[in-house]
Amino acid sequence: MARRLRTLVFLMTVTALAARAQAQVAFDEFFLDKALRFDLYQVGDAKDEAVTLDQIYQEAIWPESRNHLIDPFVYGHYAVKLYDVASNRLIYTRGFDSTFAEYRTTTPALNGVKRVFERSIRVPHPKRPFLFVIEGRDKLHILHPLFSQSVDPSDYHVIRETTAAGDFVYEAQKTGDPHEKVDLVFLAEGYAAEDRDKFRADVDRMSAYLFTVEPYKSAKDKFNIRGVFRPSPERAMDEPRQRVYRKTILNAAFNAFDLDRYMLIEEDHRMHEIAAQVPYDAIVVLVNSKRYGGGSIGFDYCVSTVDNPVSPQVLIHELGHSFAGLADEYYTSEVSYNDFYPKGVEPLEPNITALLDPANVKWKDLLSPGIGVPTEYGKERIEAVQAERRKNRDDRARAVEEAKRKGESAARIKALEARFLETDKLIAGKIGAVSKEYAGLEDKVGVFEGAGYSAKGLYRPQIHCIMISSPKGEFCRVCQRAISWMIDYFGEGK
Repeated sequence: MARRLRTLVFLMTVTALAARAQAQVAFDEFFLDKALRFDLYQVGDAKDEAVTLDQIYQEAIWPESRNHLIDPFVYGHYAVKLYDVASNRLIYTRGFDSTFAEYRTTTPALNGVKRVFERSIRVPHPKRPFLFVIEGRDKLHILHPLFSQSVDPSDYHVIRETTAAGDFVYEAQKTGDPHEKVDLVFLAEGYAAEDRDKFRADVDRMSAYLFTVEPYKSAKDKFNIRGVFRPSPERAMDEPRQRVYRKTILNAAFNAFDLDRYMLIEEDHRMHEIAAQVPYDAIVVLVNSKRYGGGSIGFDYCVSTVDNPVSPQVLIHELGHSFAGLADEYYTSEVSYNDFYPKGVEPLEPNITALLDPANVKWKDLLSPGIGVPTEYGKERIEAVQAERRKNRDDRARAVEEAKRKGESAARIKALEARFLETDKLIAGKIGAVSKEYAGLEDKVGVFEGAGYSAKGLYRPQIHCIMISSPKGEFCRVCQRAISWMIDYFGEGK
C-alpha cells in the first residue's frame, strides 16, 4: 500500500510540475512553425523492448498546439520528450501509445516471441540542437528511458523532401487556421482508383455522424476535416482467419493479436507519410468494406470499415480511444490481453478507475448527489440471469443439432425450438425486471463495477456509454469531458 501511495503521489507531482513548466515554454523561442517526424521501430516481447530510429523527416507545418508544449495529461504507455541542448531545458512532452504496448500483454509476448512494430512520432521543429528521448512506463506507470538521440535540426541527414505525393486531397470542412482548430484527416484504405467519389462520400457521411454526438456536436466549428485519397490495388483489407489477403496501401488486417474482430494498420510509417500532405492532429483510416469491425492505437490513429450498418458507431468508439485516450468500458467480450491493467494500480485513462481511494474518485466532481461508491446496479443478478440465458441458448443449439442427427421431422424440431425460445423470453423478462429496478441510475454518474476487460476491480462512470454500449448513442459525462479537454488542447489551446 505504501508503495502504491508513493506512486500516486509521484504521478501527481509530475503532473503539477509539468503544468508549471508548460507556462514557461514559449513556442517562438524554441521552435519553428514546422515539424519533425521520427520513424521508429519497436522490437521485443513482454520482458524486453528496444527502440530504434529509421529516418527523420521535416514536415511543412506544426498544426498542433503551440501553447501546450508540456503535455497537461498523464496518458499513454510512453512519452516523447525534447530537451534544448544549450540550456538543458525540457521544451516539449507528449504521451502516446503504440501497437507494441498492446502486443507485450499478449500470450505470445509472454512466451518470449519477439516482434517488430512501426511507430511514427511527430514533434515541433526545434531551432537549435536538442535531445530526443522516448520513455516507457513500467507496471506502476513510472516512466523510464528507452531511447535517446541528440539531433541537430540543420543536419543533412534530416530528410527535407516535399510531402506532396500527388494524392487527391479533399477539403470537407474548413473553419479556420490549423493552429487554432482540431484538424481531422481521413485516409483511404482498400479503395480502388475508381472509388474516389465513394471515399469522398464516406468522409462526408462519417464526419456528419460524428457531429451528431456530443461533445463533437457542440464543437463542430472547432474542426477542420480533410480526406487524403491514395488508391489501393485491391479493395477491402486482409482477413487472415478467413484466408483472405488483399494488396492495400496501409496493409489493414483483421485478426490483430489473434482476435478476429480486431483490425489494425501495419504500415504506420506510410500512414503518417500520407497524412503529412495536410495539417492533421488526429488520423482516421476508412476501410472500404462491409465487414463489422475496427481498432485504434491511442494518440496515433483509429480505423473502421465504412459499409457495415454500424460503421459510424464503431468509428466514434475507436476515435474515443485514439483522440481522447479513453479506455474500453466493457468487460464481457473476449480479448487477447493478459494483465492489461495490473491490480493495485490506478489506470491512466480518464474514464475508468481501480477505486484505490473511494473518498477521492477520479471523477469526484461529476458524481451524482447521494450516489453510492461503489454503485450497486444489480450487476451480479443480471450476470447470473445472462449466464442462464447463454446456457439455454447453448442447450437449444445442442438439442436441435441432436434432433437433426436423429432425423427428427421439421415439425418436431420447430416445436423443440419453440420451447427453448419460450424459456428465453422468460429469462429476458428477469433481466428486464432487474433493469427496471435500477432504472433511476441510467443517467446518474457513479462508480459502476465492470470495465477495462475486467468484471471485478475496475469501474466506469455510468451504466451506459459509447465506450461500452449506449442505447442512446451517447458518451457518458466523464468521457464527454475528456473529449472536450482534448478538443481544447488541439483547438483553442486553452
